[in-house]
Amino acid sequence: MNPFSLKDKIILITGASSGIGRSCSVECSKSGAGLILIARNEEELQKTVSMLAPDTKVETIIADITNAENLEGLIAEKVAVLGKVSGFVHCAGIEKTLPLKKHTPQLYTDIFAVNVISGFEIAKILSLKKYKNEISSFVFISSVAGMVGEIGKAAYSASKGAVVSGARSLAMELSRSGVRVNSVSPAMVNTPILEKMFENIGEDAAEEILKKHPLGIGQPEDVANACIFLLSDASKWITGSNLVVDGGYSAH
Repeated sequence: MNPFSLKDKIILITGASSGIGRSCSVECSKSGAGLILIARNEEELQKTVSMLAPDTKVETIIADITNAENLEGLIAEKVAVLGKVSGFVHCAGIEKTLPLKKHTPQLYTDIFAVNVISGFEIAKILSLKKYKNEISSFVFISSVAGMVGEIGKAAYSASKGAVVSGARSLAMELSRSGVRVNSVSPAMVNTPILEKMFENIGEDAAEEILKKHPLGIGQPEDVANACIFLLSDASKWITGSNLVVDGGYSAH
């Protein structure tokens, strides 16, 4: 049996309609997983579904995870169809680069709501016996911005640092329930968010960012493959860790 395989595992993925979430969905399906995919944009989520490996068992939930009071009900419905969840990847996230003087309490609230709170709320739901397999793995997408200083990213960096430290505490608490919890911290990855950012900051600033990545900008599947490792039995002795996937960015 290949320990890296996700065959017969059901994985729930947030933010599945684009970027890392979409790539995670596709790569997990190629690895044999059944999927429960959550996103706000139905059209983009259907596009993700169309990219999955043939014969993938998949259920979708169209919801805003920051204020879906019935989220547990929606998840329960899908678990009833597909079976109990063995893995969870929290990919949904907001990135904002703004000078500190443009940061507002509302900006912090909005970013934390998606990047941190909603992920931990879903982890709370999925840690219940009725929704999860005896052995499960939760993965939170953080960012190197949670570890190293970045200009214009006070709120974003704070939220991603919170993901790493919160995941460690969840790892301690949920180990008794057979749940491993880890985070993955990518540097810049070639996604629509990045393209938009490069358009906004100009060529020179973009060049500076490229220079900081010794192995170049990452592809979404580079992050997805790290998630697959943490979801699979190959990582069964790993919990409470933060896997840095950054092309050497943070080694500077």
